[in-house]
Amino acid sequence: MSFSADIKEELAKVESPARHCQIAELAAIVVYAGAVKADSGALMVRLQSDNPHMADRCSLLLEKLFSANQDDEKILQTIKYKKGDTTVDALIIKSLCCKRAFLRGAFLSVGSMSNPEKGYHLEFVCGDIEQAEQLVETMMVFDIRARIVARKKYQVVYIKESEEISTLLNVIGAHISLMNLENLRILKDMRNAINRKVNCEAANITKTVNAATKQIEDIQYIKEHYGFDNLAENLRQIAELRLEYPDATLKELGQYLTPNVGKSGVNHRLRKLSELAEQLRGD
Repeated sequence: MSFSADIKEELAKVESPARHCQIAELAAIVVYAGAVKADSGALMVRLQSDNPHMADRCSLLLEKLFSANQDDEKILQTIKYKKGDTTVDALIIKSLCCKRAFLRGAFLSVGSMSNPEKGYHLEFVCGDIEQAEQLVETMMVFDIRARIVARKKYQVVYIKESEEISTLLNVIGAHISLMNLENLRILKDMRNAINRKVNCEAANITKTVNAATKQIEDIQYIKEHYGFDNLAENLRQIAELRLEYPDATLKELGQYLTPNVGKSGVNHRLRKLSELAEQLRGD
């Protein structure tokens, strides 16, 4: 099952005891996934979705709100729907709890989320710009910044920041999905941190090997064209040690000397040898 399907399955089971919140959620489903048509003078509601979780949720809401009397006209009156509406009446989602329910209904209807192991992307595919703007404005109440982009004949509201996706999942009541997302985020962050460390260490090793190779080339050149006997004692010692221990670090080379010399001291001597080799090559 996809991550989107998991979220919707969870949302379909969220407890919503308050009648006004049930109305707000049902209004979102009707507006975002429904089609209201006139039939012999009466308005009829039909859902346009093959999402079983949304259908189950809609059935549950209708049962709680209207019991056995699920008359289409009464449903539309309850959600304050007027012919031609493409957004939910502002009075229906006036309170914060109803805004949460509205966003839950909208996600069940037209929302989806990509696999977070591959990337962070959550979106709502809206029928027109008014629907998209209502979603964006409602999410802003919870400090969730979403953007709108046109895609063919639709207006798509999308979020790409993992923190804001987490906030939205919390707002609409998908707490299990939120925990799963956070666990995946932690694993991804750990993998990225390990990869960065490995890459950094590999780069340092490469840098060290390249530097040691250059040092050995310079020392060999000095030995052949100048001679170690002509070197100052401190330079001769470090030159011989570098040839004897080609893989040693600067710290290790310094520890072979008596008395011991620190990394900066060893580096200074090797740099003097490199300058001498360049001078000899120039001559």
